[in-house]
Amino acid sequence: MNYDLNKSMVNEFRRLPVIASLRKLIGIISGEHRNVIIAFTAIFLNAGLNLLGPYLVGYTIDNFVETKNFHGIILFAGILLSVYVTAFIVNYAQMRMMGGIGQRMLFRLRNSVFDKLQELPLDFFNQNKAGDLISRINNDTDKVNQFFSQSLMQFIGGLITMTGAGIILLLINLPLGLAALAPALFLMIFTRSVSPWIRRKNEASLKSLGNLSAEIQESLANFKVIVAFDRRDYFRRRFAEVNNDNYKKSVQAGIANNILTPVYTFASNIGQLIVLSLGIWLIIKGQFTVGLLISFIAYISNFYNPLRQMAALWANFQLALAAWDRISYLLSLKSNLEIVEDRNTYRTSSFVQFKDVSFSYPNGKEVLHKVSFNLQRGKTYAFVGPTGGGKTTTASLMARLYDATKGKIIFDGRDIRSYNPCERASKIGFILQDPLLFSGTVRDNILYGNPDCAGLTNGQLEKALEESQLAGLLKRFDSGLDTIIQNTGDGISLGQKQIIAFMRAILRKPDLLILDEATANIDTVTEQQLETILKNLPASTTRVIIAHRLNTIENADEIFFVNTGKITAAGSFNEALDMLMQGKVES
Repeated sequence: MNYDLNKSMVNEFRRLPVIASLRKLIGIISGEHRNVIIAFTAIFLNAGLNLLGPYLVGYTIDNFVETKNFHGIILFAGILLSVYVTAFIVNYAQMRMMGGIGQRMLFRLRNSVFDKLQELPLDFFNQNKAGDLISRINNDTDKVNQFFSQSLMQFIGGLITMTGAGIILLLINLPLGLAALAPALFLMIFTRSVSPWIRRKNEASLKSLGNLSAEIQESLANFKVIVAFDRRDYFRRRFAEVNNDNYKKSVQAGIANNILTPVYTFASNIGQLIVLSLGIWLIIKGQFTVGLLISFIAYISNFYNPLRQMAALWANFQLALAAWDRISYLLSLKSNLEIVEDRNTYRTSSFVQFKDVSFSYPNGKEVLHKVSFNLQRGKTYAFVGPTGGGKTTTASLMARLYDATKGKIIFDGRDIRSYNPCERASKIGFILQDPLLFSGTVRDNILYGNPDCAGLTNGQLEKALEESQLAGLLKRFDSGLDTIIQNTGDGISLGQKQIIAFMRAILRKPDLLILDEATANIDTVTEQQLETILKNLPASTTRVIIAHRLNTIENADEIFFVNTGKITAAGSFNEALDMLMQGKVES
């Protein structure tokens, strides 16, 4: 499956009409129906109160100003003030309510994106940059939140006010109303024409921002190497390239987002000029009053001012849709490591069995071709071969970090695909050459993913480590279990990282323990200590060792050579040396 977000995420989301996209956006605030209804009610009330104002002004002019009835003027001035104060309170209340809805939506949306990332397989993270994923979680979700908490209510409020003002204009005087609203037809056609272009520019800007975030994240993560090789110039050049691209895309998006506002302002001015000209002509003919003309001009403002605001909000809407496309496509992905229904119990004496297994990475060449071998319970197996031969891939297939392209893998009498992740993780321990640690303490990292030991006190944990003959390894850390681990292990040696990963795996008491160059960065004394611990594992534990150094595989029960897509059984250590000497196996 192709999980490359930049290559895969296109047409099906871009082709969604605006209404469908809006429906998808509204769908993410499920559970807020009551608050949304209250907010919408407040919007209707606020719009109604604002539309009442021009009528009261026109009525006051025609009935009290022209007759010089000061009592009526003061009375209606008070009524008008009350209307505007009430509208202010209602508007403030709905803004606060929508702000809360937006923040809760943002919280749930970020959780949904993060939970989805937890479900996706290793393939996904191999094909996508961490910085772009961070941008989707932080930046894109915030764009959607800003639209919901700020722009959406203004957009809907403006739409209601504009619709109400248009209806009132037509009711006051149909010919004059039609003439005043004529520029709006041009605006509708223009907006519909440029909206896809605006959305594309915003999508390009968001993608460029994700690339910028990815480049910064990658460069900072590898900054030690950059300094060691004195290649800050490379860092600066790479950053300058992506930053310049982001600048250009952002400028283009800014132009696109602001193109509607001057057009809407021009149309509003034309509308007001039409009303003023025709209105004065109707007053001269005695078919219109001064109060109605002032009310009419006010309603024209109530029609076109929201349009101008909506021009800016429409750009925000397109930006939110572009951000939502990036998020929703990510949320739509499914893991290709599905749990399969397989109630068959395979009759085999082997603990792990590869049956005609082939594997190739997405858009890559075949790494393994029709490989078959068996591993017995409780024995130690070594997989050796040249770099890039497929050793780590074979181990990853055993742990089901990937699925075989063809063939079947039987683990403990069952198709390995039938185990759920928790069940599989409890049976398989995997120690990587470059182990991943988390910020916290040595204790936190040892207990990571081990629910059986999670509630142990330090004393109980030390006893459990002693029973597993791991207690001696704690001496490598100044503060023992309380040694602080910061920034994914920075501050401790790679050898210490491997020791922690070793302790973490052994403490889980797995049925299958895979060591991928797990002692490559450990001193000889510690390596001998780890070998002693491995020898004292339960007799039922199957050990798989991937190594380049021959001394680490000397005591293996059987050795396999992995190269050019094939796995060849070499037998014992001496037999493996004989095969190497005779040139029967490529190395």
